[in-house]
Amino acid sequence: MKDNLAKLWKENKSLFIFIGLMLVFRSAVADWSDVPTGSMKPTIVEGDRIFINKMAYDIRLPFTHISLVTLAEPQTNDIIIFDSAVSDKRLVKRVIGVPGDTIIMKNNKLIINGQVISYQETLENNVSSNDYHDITETINGQPHFIRTGKLASQLANFHKVLVPAGQYLVLGDNRDNSADSRVIGLVPRNEIVGRSSQVAFSLDYNNNFLPRSNRFFHSL
Repeated sequence: MKDNLAKLWKENKSLFIFIGLMLVFRSAVADWSDVPTGSMKPTIVEGDRIFINKMAYDIRLPFTHISLVTLAEPQTNDIIIFDSAVSDKRLVKRVIGVPGDTIIMKNNKLIINGQVISYQETLENNVSSNDYHDITETINGQPHFIRTGKLASQLANFHKVLVPAGQYLVLGDNRDNSADSRVIGLVPRNEIVGRSSQVAFSLDYNNNFLPRSNRFFHSL
């Protein structure tokens, strides 16, 4: 048995080293993630595979969440990927509140640190629907699209939240259809895997998984 393993290693050493290096790279440097739900619509759609920059905030010990070196902290508007202990799955959401922020939501409109956030109807990204509409939300001068339902939702309101140290308040861009901090609570810093700012490629689940070429390398 030992001789067989030694022979296997000798004959395939280069392949094993390559596979090992690729696994380390995907664990600690960069990877992509499938997005199976519409919780981040219209920014990210079902079938998108998004790039994950795993060194955006930390250099981590491969295959763990242990940070060896902190490079930066998540910022408002960042799209983060995190391994949620509460939901027991990997999630993708937008950072809305960082430590020290106070956040209120009234009828799907945010008030951050006493500032009423700007919302504007948009025709550029709007999709005709009786159920929802897309609008532009601008936080700290950075605009992005969000989707809200035309009927009242229990998720559309929450009282003032003070974000404590080491925690982040995150929301999905599809505000009435997202299990985010309104459902799972604040996100601990050590659960955050990385940041995404681009789609790698996309497959259309409703059209035989054909590629959506217009979504390839699409900026988020």
